[in-house]
Amino acid sequence: MKLILTLSTMATALVFSAAVLAHGAVTPQSIDTSTLPTLGEEWVDTNPYRELGGEVKVEIIRVGESAYAQNCARCHGLQAISGGIAPDLRELVADFDGDEWYIERVVNGAVRNGAVYMPKMNEHLNQEALWAVRSYVESLTANE
Repeated sequence: MKLILTLSTMATALVFSAAVLAHGAVTPQSIDTSTLPTLGEEWVDTNPYRELGGEVKVEIIRVGESAYAQNCARCHGLQAISGGIAPDLRELVADFDGDEWYIERVVNGAVRNGAVYMPKMNEHLNQEALWAVRSYVESLTANE
């Protein structure tokens, strides 16, 4: 009986670990930002897309939502509603001085005790994509 229980436990663990490993490495997804205003290589100090409006703003939010869904939602939750793994980004938007913090985090990431908690996103996404993500998250709190 004990051997059967042990084999059953091992089989369950094997199935579970295979399901986890089947996901594979999480690779940041590139984003097409060709429809957004070009910002250049040098980082700007504040979100340059914040004050734009009209069709340009709609496109910024569309690109930001796509970039967020593909690169941020797995940790920060759908529509920036955290499930507890990472900070709830909607709470960070209220402080527009948070642009400095945002730049720091997306450029340098976050590592604690050698473990990567937040990758250096600017290694994978350009400034336009990252400011579009910030604009998308800001749009969520504006609609509450």
